[in-house]
Amino acid sequence: MLVKTQPEEFQDYLTDASNMPGGHVEKIFLPDSAEEISTILAEAYNDRKAVTVSGARTGTVGGAIPFGGYVISLERLNKIKSINKDTMSAVVEPGVILADLQKAVEAEGLFYPPDPTEWSCQIGGTVATNASGARSFKYGATRDFVEGLSVALADGNVLKLRRGEVIANGDGVIEMATANGRKITVKTPTYERPNVRKNVSGYFNEQPLDAIDLFIGSEGTLGVVTEIELKLLPKPKAFFSGIVFFADEKDLLAFVDEVKAISMLAPERDRVEPYAHTDVPASAADQVSASLIEYFDANALKFISEKFPETPDGMAGAIFFEQETTEETEDVLFEAWNELLEKHNADIDGSWFTTTEQDREKMRAFRHALPVSVNERVVRNKRRKIGTDMAVPDENFPAFLRYYKDILNASGMEYVIFGHIGDCHLHANIMPRDEDETIKAGHIYGRCIAQALMLGGCVSAEHGIGKLKSKYLYVMMGERYLNEMAELKRAFDPNGILGRGNMFDGRF
Repeated sequence: MLVKTQPEEFQDYLTDASNMPGGHVEKIFLPDSAEEISTILAEAYNDRKAVTVSGARTGTVGGAIPFGGYVISLERLNKIKSINKDTMSAVVEPGVILADLQKAVEAEGLFYPPDPTEWSCQIGGTVATNASGARSFKYGATRDFVEGLSVALADGNVLKLRRGEVIANGDGVIEMATANGRKITVKTPTYERPNVRKNVSGYFNEQPLDAIDLFIGSEGTLGVVTEIELKLLPKPKAFFSGIVFFADEKDLLAFVDEVKAISMLAPERDRVEPYAHTDVPASAADQVSASLIEYFDANALKFISEKFPETPDGMAGAIFFEQETTEETEDVLFEAWNELLEKHNADIDGSWFTTTEQDREKMRAFRHALPVSVNERVVRNKRRKIGTDMAVPDENFPAFLRYYKDILNASGMEYVIFGHIGDCHLHANIMPRDEDETIKAGHIYGRCIAQALMLGGCVSAEHGIGKLKSKYLYVMMGERYLNEMAELKRAFDPNGILGRGNMFDGRF
C-alpha cells in the first residue's frame, strides 16, 4: 500500500470535474486490497477521521473532494477478476475503468450497457452514483446490472450482499450481518420517489427494498465498495444509428414522442407499463426499438459545428438515435425509421445514418464533442459552467423544456441544451462570461430547480448530490425525510466518518 503524506503529492486528489475549490487532506491511502481498505477504515473510525473515497474523480458535484481527514483512492484495485460467458456476469474491483471493462466484455461476445458520458470513470464510481447515460432509455442505470457487492463499512467490517437475498420486511426494516457477525438493523426511508425515469437524489427506497440497493447511489456515505458482480447481456450483432436534423422543434418533439411510444411497445422492451400513445403506425410498431434517444438544441448544433462543419445550418435541433439490428433486419429497420422521419418532416437529405462500427463511433464522437466544446468556451471565459441535471415526468417535459428556453433566452447568456430526451432529462449548460453573469446563472439554476420540483421532478437525475447540491436535496426532501436518511447512515456509520458533506449539510 502506498501512503502519501506530503502536501506536494496531494494536488491531484483535491479536485474533481466540478472544480469545487478548497479541498484539503491530511493523508492519502492507495490500498492494494480490500483487506487494506478495512484496516484504514478501522483506524479512521477509532480516531473519528473523515474519509473521502476517491475514484477517477470524473464526478461533477464535488463528491470526491476532501475537506480534511483521509482520502482512500481506489485506483490500484483495478482488476477484472472474471468474465463468465456461461453466467453472463463479470466480477471486478472498483478501480476498473469503464471503457476497459466494456472492451474486455465485448471481446467475449458480451455487452455491458451502462454508458455515462465520461468513459474514463471507474466502475466503483458508477456504482456509488448509480450512473446511467444515454442507453438508460432502454437498459436502465447501473443499478439494473449490479448482482453482488462486497462493502467495507466505516468500522472496517465487511458486508457481502447478493441481489434478492436480503429484503426489507413489511415494516420497511432490513436486518443484515457483517462477515464477523455484527448485526445491523436499518429502517428504510418512507419518502415517495418522484415519477421520473431517472433519479439519483438521495438514498434509494423502493418497496420492498433490496439491501444491495442502499449502497448503489449512496455516494460513498455508507461504505466503500471493494468488489462488484455485474450482470452482462449478449453482445448486439450490429447497430443502426442516425443523427437527424429538424427545422421545426414541434416536429422534433412529435418524432421523439412517437419513437418512445413504439419503443415501449416493442416485444424486447422490459417495461412495466407501456408508454400511452394512440397513433402508432402499424408498419413501424413491430420494428422500432431505440436503445438511446439524445437531443441537441440549435445552440448545441452551433457549438458542434466548430468541430463538425458538415452540421446543417438553420436547424432547430437534432436527435441522435440507435437501435440494435442484425443483417436480416437492417433493411426493414431503415425503412421503419425512414417512415417516421418523413412523417415528422425531418431533414432526411441532410441527416446522417450508419450501420458500420467505424461511422457509429464518429456519431458518438459528435455527441461527445459538445461537452468538450462547452468546456473549452468556459476555460476561455475563465469561468465555471452552470449545468443542470433535473428530470421531470413525461407528461410535464414539454412545459419544462419551454421553461428552460424562455428563461435562458431572456437572460442573454450563452447556453446549450442537450442530453437524454428519451428519459425526459436534459442538461442546460450556461456559460457565464463575467462575474455578473455567474451570479445571474446561479439564480437561474435555482429557479430551474424550483420549476422541476413544481412539475414533480427531481434535483439530480444522474450526476448525484455530492457537496454542491445538498441544499437542493434539502429543498426536495424536507427536514423529515433527510432525518430519515441521516438515521439510516448512522446505522452503518455511527461516527459519521464516510463521505462527510456528501448529500448532507451541517444540519444532519
